[in-house]
Formats: sequence, structure tokens, C-alpha cells
Amino acid sequence: MSMDFGSLKVGLCISRFNYEHVSVLESSIVDELIKLGFQEANLDKFYVPGALELPLLLARCCKSKKYHALIAIGAVIRGETYHFEVVSDQSAMGIMNVQLQYDVPIMNAILTTNNDDETIQRTSTKGIEVVNGLIETLATLNSIT
Repeated sequence: MSMDFGSLKVGLCISRFNYEHVSVLESSIVDELIKLGFQEANLDKFYVPGALELPLLLARCCKSKKYHALIAIGAVIRGETYHFEVVSDQSAMGIMNVQLQYDVPIMNAILTTNNDDETIQRTSTKGIEVVNGLIETLATLNSIT
């Protein structure tokens, strides 16, 4: 089944926290989307301070009914406190809840890593994985409706 990616509107919801890593992931996702036929004019970017704000932003994008899909982009790096677990778990649960509530596919591209080195390693491949996952999800959903 072939899809016309050029007509699909995708919202990129991006956390500014750890942006030195997030920006690399953001660029790789955009580059991969464009390489596969998505139009840059159909990619909207929105920024929030951190991963915990992403579910609200995603919900607002869903309510707008403008987007065929959304991608949540961020990086949560383990520190010395319990905060890492809270942010990782709650942002993932929030993303899942928004996706199910609005029936809009949302790819979770929030890296959760132990340190900067792991984050750098993950940013090198995560963009391609996310876009491939998005395409597979859209194709599967399209085959059902």
C-alpha cells in the first residue's frame, strides 16, 4: 500500500531541555521525513520547556485537527535524583493517553538515557527509527479505515 507522504501534516512537539542533544534528534527526524517525501511546509514545530509539558502540547495539536501524526521529541538524562523516573514515566504515560484519547498517532522520540554518551549514541539512529515507525503506523492505520 502506497501513501502520499507529501500531503500529510505532521506536528513536531519538542522539549528544549537538554536541547544540545534534542536539536540533533530534531534535525535527523526532519531530514528523514523530507528524504522520504514529506514536505517541509507540512512540518510544524512547537517548543516547550521540558518533557512533562509535551503531553499538553500534543493534546492541543490533536484538538486543532490539523495533523495526521505527531512526534514528541526530547531527552531525559538520568541524574542523581528520582526526578529522572518521574519525568520518563509520566511523559510516556501522558503521550500514550493523548494518542488514545484523540486517535492520532504519536511517535515517542523522547530519549531516556543514563548519560551524555548514551544520548549521543541514541541520537545517531533514533531519528530513522522514529520516522520508519511513523510510516509503518500510518500505513497500518490506513489499511484499517
